[in-house]
Amino acid sequence: MNRVLLIAHAPLASALREAALHVFPDCADVLSAIDVQAQDAPEHSLAVAAKALRMHLNQPGTEGVLLLADVYGATPANCAHRLVDGVRARLITGVNLPMLLRGLSYRHETLEALCSRAVAGGTQGIVQVTVTAPQNQARRSHDQDHHDHQQ
Repeated sequence: MNRVLLIAHAPLASALREAALHVFPDCADVLSAIDVQAQDAPEHSLAVAAKALRMHLNQPGTEGVLLLADVYGATPANCAHRLVDGVRARLITGVNLPMLLRGLSYRHETLEALCSRAVAGGTQGIVQVTVTAPQNQARRSHDQDHHDHQQ
């Protein structure tokens, strides 16, 4: 089984972890988060991430670790990039919640397949929602009521 390590600008990693655990409460032991604080030196973030990665890799039954970072080229992704080997640890940047949920859903597949599924989930989770009615469907009269809010 694969594990997932989030590394992102604070408080994104922890927030994504909490959201994912809302959907998959049984994943607490395979999902960890590192929030990189603005005042943290890159060396500190690297050391924290290296420790977390080692912890995951040393767990019995772990095949690999998928690292998910927020912004390519930023400190969290740069630290993660220095740690991955492409064999037991892989990195995907641009993390979003659909990507994370897909990664957790398919954590039992190979690490290579998991990466493909996570990228597909992240990409497919990005949808521009228009205000026009879907093709071949007429708008209902109450759709125009701007005072009807849903939560």
